[in-house]
Amino acid sequence: MANAQRASSPPMRPPRGGHFADVERASRTGPTLRRLARYFGAEWALVLGTLLVVLGTTAGTVATPTVISHAIDLIANLATGSLPATLLMLVLIAGLGEGLELLKGLATAKLSLRIVKRLREELFGKTVDLPLAYLDGHSHGDLMSRMTNDIEMLSSTVAMALPAFFSGILTIVGVVAVMFYHCWQLTLLSCLSVFLTLGATRFLSAKVRKFSRKRQELLGALNGTVEEQVAGYRTVVACNHQKATIAEFTRTSDRLTAAGIRTEIFAGVMGPVMNCIGNLGFVVIAAFGGYFALKGMISVGIIAAFILYVKQFSRPVNMIAQIYGQLQTAVAGAERVFTVLDEPPEDLAGEPMRETDGAHLEFRHVNFSYVPGHQVIHDFCLAVEPGQKVALVGATGSGKTTLANLLMRFYDCDGQILVNGQNLANVARDSLRRQVAIVLQDTVLFSDTVENNLRYANAGATEADLDHAISASRCREVIDHLPDGMATILVGAGANLSQGQRQLLSIARAFVADPRILVFDEATSSVDTRTEKAIQNAMRTVMKNRTSIIIAHRLSTIRDADLIVVMDHGRIVEQGNHKELLAQRGKYHELYMTQFAGMET
Repeated sequence: MANAQRASSPPMRPPRGGHFADVERASRTGPTLRRLARYFGAEWALVLGTLLVVLGTTAGTVATPTVISHAIDLIANLATGSLPATLLMLVLIAGLGEGLELLKGLATAKLSLRIVKRLREELFGKTVDLPLAYLDGHSHGDLMSRMTNDIEMLSSTVAMALPAFFSGILTIVGVVAVMFYHCWQLTLLSCLSVFLTLGATRFLSAKVRKFSRKRQELLGALNGTVEEQVAGYRTVVACNHQKATIAEFTRTSDRLTAAGIRTEIFAGVMGPVMNCIGNLGFVVIAAFGGYFALKGMISVGIIAAFILYVKQFSRPVNMIAQIYGQLQTAVAGAERVFTVLDEPPEDLAGEPMRETDGAHLEFRHVNFSYVPGHQVIHDFCLAVEPGQKVALVGATGSGKTTLANLLMRFYDCDGQILVNGQNLANVARDSLRRQVAIVLQDTVLFSDTVENNLRYANAGATEADLDHAISASRCREVIDHLPDGMATILVGAGANLSQGQRQLLSIARAFVADPRILVFDEATSSVDTRTEKAIQNAMRTVMKNRTSIIIAHRLSTIRDADLIVVMDHGRIVEQGNHKELLAQRGKYHELYMTQFAGMET
């Protein structure tokens, strides 16, 4: 069966806990890096400029201790040369370094913004083109996280972590080379403190990660408890459950406090331990350096240079260890973005929908399931004459909205759906959707003017078209009461309007689209009786001379329908007009009496 299948929602990303949080890793690091490299390749001039600037700043950093060493030897009369010239060179190196740092910041910011802009545009364009089956099968929050958090992580990585990573590697290579040049014996002794630093960092970081992870889990549990209790406060009080709620909160809070204390202890110990190892390294350099100086192997200036070089060597080693985790997380984020970009877009190919005066709609032996083995629609057959108003009723989950989704080709089905004998499976989706308008229960308006919202499905609508649609949908009074009329900006996608007003505007928007087929999916289920009456009147006017399908739970909405189709578990169990179905005393009679005669459900 050619049924659409809902993909399972991917796991949500764990919360990050700073440098020591668990590192999120990509499952296919190599291909992801090669693909990211293409984005950098498109900005090759900016990348090359950034690398040259990083090389310049690193060269200045590595050269500074050697120049200082020479200045000290000049003061101690252990070397020949000009002290003022040497000091001037130090000033020039420092000034040039600051200038290059500024250029590096500007270049990396520009590079990151360009790459992120391109990625964000591609991802948004792909999201708009994805089939509804993909969006239904994935968490909307997860998609938004890829658009914001994952791409933002890439931006910060390109802007800060990547240059620091390359600078750290170049600094390590340069420092080691210069140290070996000056004195290989002292270099090997200096490396002992570096290895001690790495070992201590690894041990303490593991402890911090362990308790930080526990703290994040407990913090999430505590936040969930607070949110749940606040949202359900009336129930908590009504059931006299306050003491048990406080006890549960206290237990979680105590565990969170214990995990937090352990995290802070190990994180706080790291700094003093690093300083202790560093000071130990300075003692080793001073002691052995003094011995080598007395033997005439090195000068006093070289000892000072080694002290500075050990600092320079330790700093990038620790920095790279931290940045590596950030780079891994950024690559994992890029992989998540590329996963969406690799999804096949909705297929818009097909023949155009034939233009005719009316729309004869027919469902022939339609079968459908979102998930194989769980069929939603069973052998559905229905013919709707041009201009006829057909209502679909039934319990929740009976398949009414699914039929609307199939008609709009949000999903493809087994069987045939035909309009004037033309199989919709062969019709281009964009051509079909220009001829079908749908008014949903959850009204969607956009943060734009009322006029642009009405033109959303038909940008070429004339002022006369808009005026006709406003009058027919009974929303002129709504618009006239707005501060700027048609030019009013709908704040928060219509949050400054009532539910009924938003529904009337959505009906007007459907009318502006001038469709041949209209679908109303629970268009009055969220409004009061008075507003429902106004919407019903608007619906009658808009549906005139149009093939219309009404999906409704409120049977008052569809009493005057030409044909009422009663559905149960994806099957037609009854059909006829209101009086005929009541006379049959079947499923429709049961639903009607439940709503209007007070029968127990």
